[in-house]
Amino acid sequence: MTKVQNSYSAHHDHDHPPGAHHHHVPKDFGRAFAIGIGLNFGFVVIEAGYGILSNSVALIADAGHNLSDVLGLVAAWVASVLVRKRPSVRFTYGLRGSSILAALFNAVFLLIATGAIILEALQRFFTTTPVAGTTVMVVAAIGIAINGFTAWLFAAGGKNDINIRGAYLHMMADAVVSLGVVLSGFVILVTGINWIDPLVSIVISLLIVWTTWGLLRDSLSMALSAVPPGIDPVAVRAMLNDRPGVSTLHDMHIWSMSTTEIALTAHLVTDQETLSADFLRETARELRERFGIVHATLQIEQLGIGDCTLPTECEG
Repeated sequence: MTKVQNSYSAHHDHDHPPGAHHHHVPKDFGRAFAIGIGLNFGFVVIEAGYGILSNSVALIADAGHNLSDVLGLVAAWVASVLVRKRPSVRFTYGLRGSSILAALFNAVFLLIATGAIILEALQRFFTTTPVAGTTVMVVAAIGIAINGFTAWLFAAGGKNDINIRGAYLHMMADAVVSLGVVLSGFVILVTGINWIDPLVSIVISLLIVWTTWGLLRDSLSMALSAVPPGIDPVAVRAMLNDRPGVSTLHDMHIWSMSTTEIALTAHLVTDQETLSADFLRETARELRERFGIVHATLQIEQLGIGDCTLPTECEG
C-alpha cells in the first residue's frame, strides 16, 4: 500500500493556479479592524447612554446589536491572526479552526443578547414612558455614518475573502437597521405614538435573529466537520472516480479546516502498480479549481492487495 499526501506545507511551496479558492486576510486589514472596532465601540457607549436617557428601547436594541458587531470584529481579527499560525506538534493543522469557534461564539452571544432585548421591548408595551424622538433620530443617524464608513473600510477586500466580505455585508446591514431606528424616531416625533419604539426594537431583534440563524447553523456544521455548503460530495466523488488509473474510492471526507479553507481525505484504489506524482498534482489542482478544496490528502491502495485499513468505511 502506498500513501501519498498533499500536505499543507507542500501546498504552500508552489504557486496557486488561477481560479484557486484559497483566501487569506491581508495583513493591512489589521488597521481596518482597529479603526472599525474603535469607532463602533465608542458609538455603542454613546448610543446606549442616549437610549437610557431618552427611554428608547430601539436605541438600546441597536446598541446591543452594535456591541455584538464589535465583539464579532474582535473575534474575526483575532481569528485572522490565529489562522496564520504555523502548525505545531500538538496543533498539526495550526489554529485554523479558531475562525469557526469565533463564528460560533458570535452567533450564540448575539442570540442571547437579542432575547434579552425582545423581553425588555415586550415589557415597554405596557408602559407609557415618553420617548425622545429627536434624540433617537440624531443618534441613529450617527450610527448610519459610522456603520457605513466601517463597511467602506472592508469593501476592497470583500471581493477576494469571504470573511472580509462578511464583515462588509454585516456593517452595511447595520446601517440599514439604524435607518429603521431613524424612521421610528420620526414617526414618534410626528405622531407621539410611543409604542412605535418597542415595536421597531422587536422588528430589529427579529431581523438579527433571522440573519444570525444562518451563522449559527453554518458554524455548528463546520464545528461538526460537515461538508461545506456549496460543495456537492457526489460530484467530488465522481471527479475522483474518473481520474485515470482510479478503479474505485472509499473513506472520502470533506470538511472545513477554517471559515476559508476546505480539506479532503480519500482512499483511491488503483489496478496499477503506482500512480505518478503528476497524477497527484493534477488531482489536487482540479480539486482546488473545481471545488475550492485546498488541502487534499490522498491514500493510494492497489486493487486486490491487502485489506482496507478502515474496513467499516470501505464502501463509504
